[in-house]
Amino acid sequence: MKFSLMTLGTASALPTASRYPSAHILTVRERLFLIDCGESAQMQIRKAGVSLAKIDNILISHLHGDHIFGLFGLLSTLGMAGRQSPLYIYAPEKLSEILDFFKKEFGEGVKYEIVLNPVKCTAPVKIYENRVMEIFAFPLRHREETYGYLFREKQPKRNIVKEAIGKYDLSLHEIARLKEGEDIDKVSSAEVTYIPYIPRSFAYCSDTAPFKALPEWVAGVDLLYHEATFTGEYAELAKKTFHSTAADAARCAALAGAKRLVLGHFSSRFKSAAPILKEAKAIFKESYLAKEGAIFDIPLQKAKL
Repeated sequence: MKFSLMTLGTASALPTASRYPSAHILTVRERLFLIDCGESAQMQIRKAGVSLAKIDNILISHLHGDHIFGLFGLLSTLGMAGRQSPLYIYAPEKLSEILDFFKKEFGEGVKYEIVLNPVKCTAPVKIYENRVMEIFAFPLRHREETYGYLFREKQPKRNIVKEAIGKYDLSLHEIARLKEGEDIDKVSSAEVTYIPYIPRSFAYCSDTAPFKALPEWVAGVDLLYHEATFTGEYAELAKKTFHSTAADAARCAALAGAKRLVLGHFSSRFKSAAPILKEAKAIFKESYLAKEGAIFDIPLQKAKL
């Protein structure tokens, strides 16, 4: 039951020879989600050995070029590859104008349906749900309408302790009730059932200036991706451009009680991201640098009986 983030683009507005614009693949079980789609996203996806056909959902944080310039190319490639199944995009509503232009000028070979689900909220709101997980959108603080995304596995159904079946002579109906958390005359659910694993979570925050509510909205996540465009040396520039420093990202992770922090969206002025990592680690030890093609797994943790 895989749950992992693959970072494909770690640059901010200006890409470099070794850093590509924002694009990431989140895998939850067997389902793939593309988060942002900067220039060269489809090439990075191919280099990583990920099948484009397996991507059914794209989540766009905002409409700055370094987060969407790869979208036209990806949509065209999917059309040329003969895609038939719908593609679902979650993004600020203004993306509809861009998609209309794409369909008019370049959509002749696109036979699949592109479904835009506009994101609009002032606090966390659920935008997606399937049998095992949910996605919530929440507003970020940037120069234009921008959203972060929180992915959470649902609480799994309880399992029955096998020894209890014979001990209490449980019927199938009684087992079903106990697994739903109901108590019966013979025994309580808490005594004979258990949660098989602890639900996992991931939050994506790019681009944003720090603000008070954000740590609360991503509280307790197993993995937090947070932009770290600058170091503290450029704090005034970060404030002016509504971005974060590495220290800002680390403080957010610490206040949120996140287990791990992935730093990305680095300014091109940094030839090495080592100063960014050093600044974050001084505040939040479990800080790591995003790299093109790097994978951050969230392992399945079994709940204690």
